[in-house]
Formats: sequence, C-alpha cells, structure tokens
Amino acid sequence: METFLEIDGLTVNYQKRGGAGGPAVDRVSLKLEKNEILVVVGESGSGKSTLIRAVMGLLPRGGKITEGRILIDGVDLAALEPAILRSLRGRKIAMMFQDARSYLNPRRKIGSQFVESLRGQLRIPAKEARIIALDVLAGMHLPDPARVMDSYTFELSSGMCQRIAFAMAISEYTKPELLLADEPTSALDVMMQAQVIRQILAYRERSGAAVILVTHNIGVAAYVADSIAVMQQGRLVEWGPRDQVILEPGHEYTRALLAAVPKMGALDRTGVEAYDG
Repeated sequence: METFLEIDGLTVNYQKRGGAGGPAVDRVSLKLEKNEILVVVGESGSGKSTLIRAVMGLLPRGGKITEGRILIDGVDLAALEPAILRSLRGRKIAMMFQDARSYLNPRRKIGSQFVESLRGQLRIPAKEARIIALDVLAGMHLPDPARVMDSYTFELSSGMCQRIAFAMAISEYTKPELLLADEPTSALDVMMQAQVIRQILAYRERSGAAVILVTHNIGVAAYVADSIAVMQQGRLVEWGPRDQVILEPGHEYTRALLAAVPKMGALDRTGVEAYDG
C-alpha cells in the first residue's frame, strides 16, 4: 500500500535555560499507511508524546522542530503556515489527549464546546451542529446525551469525559484521516480502557483512517497494533510488525519492556475481548 504519513529524520528540541539537555525526539523516521494502527511505546520521557504533538503541530511552549519532515500525502506539515495547519486539525488530523479534562473547558458546558468545534470544522449553523452533537454522543452509548450536553466536566466521570473528547475528535461527520491518541486509557479503569480501545478500532474499521497510539502499556500495544515503534530517550530503537516486535524483539530495551509484562509472549487479548459494551 501507499505511504500516507512519513516522518523523516524528525528532531525536536525544547529551549532550556543554559541550553543544556539533548533533543526530546532525535532523528526519528517512521512510515504509516491508511488503515494501519501504529503504537508507540516507551517509558515516561522517551519522546512519545512529543513525537505526535509535533505531527499535530501542537508542541508545548519552547518546543521546536529543528530537523526533518512530517509528510502527509507528500505535503510537509512542518513547513506549513500556522493558519493552514490549523485548518487541517479536526478534518485531516485529530487528536485524543491523555487527560480529557485538560482538553475540555471546565467553565463551559459540554454542548457549547461541542457545537463550537463542529461549527469550526463543518461551517454549519449552531442549530444543525447541536443536532449532530447529540447524534454523535448517542452513538458513543452515553446515557441521556441531552443531559450530557447541558453538563460541566466536574458533573461527569473521567470515563464519560474521555468518551466525549473522543467524540469531539472523530465522528462520521468530520472523518479525520489520521487519529493521534496520546495515552488515552492511562487514567481509566480496566473496563473503560476496553471501551476506548474498541472505539478506536471501530473508527479505524469504519473510516480506514490511520492511527498512531502512544502508550506506556505494551499489553495494549500487543492487542491493538498493526506495527509497534519503541522509543527510548528520544530515539527510535525498534520498529516493525506487531508480532515481530513482541515475539522476536531485536533490542535489549524492548526485551526489558516485555519482561515486565507477564505472559506477553501469548499475546493475551482476553481482557479487552471480554468487554461486550
């Protein structure tokens, strides 16, 4: 298949007082096809989140791409004007963040935020956007979508907030071609983690979108990935098909990650498949 996303020699640095410290992402190169799920694993500080934030054009303050390219359909996102890159968010590229409560504004009701997001992406009237928002939330199996729309984040559980953020990131109406997910299950209980993973898989199945999922949990990677990239201290130390990386790891760091997970060699998926929601 044809390459959809190509990360070519990407280096990201953060400005630090005194100029100390190496790059957060160091000459990383990856490729991704449509309908492929790439899972990026590694310990905290390995550069996983910085990598996908660079793709989204949402590096934290002080972060800067100093080398390399990020190509989608041959267009270098790293070279685009900020206004053009903003226009791609939500339509071409969408992102799920680790903590949905930091993505959602606690001072505004969910409905107001969702309607504003849809209007910005689809250029539609507020009344039509509200109808779509209610339909999308109903499709996420949220109880009483009208009540959810009229709620603030502090009135909802963490799992509900995560599902709302997911609904705002992707839907049948906006249809982003690339979904970036930054530790979307880390703050959730096991059953809610299963829900989020199944929703990501279902969206990929319906849309044919490419997905990059960042996680420190190599068990999640073993379940969901088509391919796995392993990062350590900003560098890509291993990348390949899931079964190859899990069953025949070539790097000592990958082997150390796997050794910390019981029975990983069996690719045990029963915890997720048991969920019938």
